[in-house]
Amino acid sequence: MTDQPMQETILDALREVAPDIDPQTIQPEVAFRDQAEIDSVDFVNFVLALEDRLGRRIPEYDYPKLSSLNGCLAYLGNIHDTGSDRHDRGM
Repeated sequence: MTDQPMQETILDALREVAPDIDPQTIQPEVAFRDQAEIDSVDFVNFVLALEDRLGRRIPEYDYPKLSSLNGCLAYLGNIHDTGSDRHDRGM
């Protein structure tokens, strides 16, 4: 998955927990919580939505890596490219 489809997947998951967010205003390097009204429960739901869309489990210790668009792209691009089995959900 290239950056553009991955970015769309991330933004779709984000809109699921923050439907009022405008994807055009997202600053890639700024934490989502600083750009939208996202609390810790919303963030966990965001990660779960990513897992569902990607068919991969994301370990809780990696959640901080997903705090911004750039962080998500770097982390998810890496696990997608490497096909790391430790992230598989068995799907």
